Amino acid sequence: MSTTALAPLSIEDAELLVTTARRAAEEAGVTVSITVLDAGGHLLAFRRDDRAVLISGETSTRKAYTALQLNTPTAELVDAVQPGGLFHTLPTALDRPLLFIAGGVPLHRDGRLIGAIGVGGGMPEQDHGFATAAVQALA
Repeated sequence: MSTTALAPLSIEDAELLVTTARRAAEEAGVTVSITVLDAGGHLLAFRRDDRAVLISGETSTRKAYTALQLNTPTAELVDAVQPGGLFHTLPTALDRPLLFIAGGVPLHRDGRLIGAIGVGGGMPEQDHGFATAAVQALA
C-alpha cells in the first residue's frame, strides 16, 4: 500500500502569500494586515503595516481562522450567519469567535486543506481580492 504525502504549507509559501497580498493592497493604495495559518490553525506569517488600523491584525487573523475552520472563503459565508442562515448560531459555539466578513480564503494543495490567509484593513471586497490574488500566486 502506498500513500501520497501531502506537501504542507511552508514558511516560503506563507511569505509568498504575504508578499503578494501586500503588493496587491499597495497597488490599490490600501494599508492592510495579513495573516497566514497552517492547517492546524497555527500562525505561519503575519504582517501589519505601521499605518494599518490596530484592529486590522485581529481582523485578518479571525478571517483566516474562519476560512480554515469552515473550509470556505469568508465572502461566501456572510449570508449564512444572518437569522435563518445555516451558521446563525455557530459563532457562539466555538472557542475562538469567527468573523464572517470577506477577506479570508482557505488554501488547498492536491485537493486538501493546508491552511488559510486572512486580509483585513480595506473594504471587505478589497480584502477578498487581495487574499485571492495571493492564493492564485501560490497555485
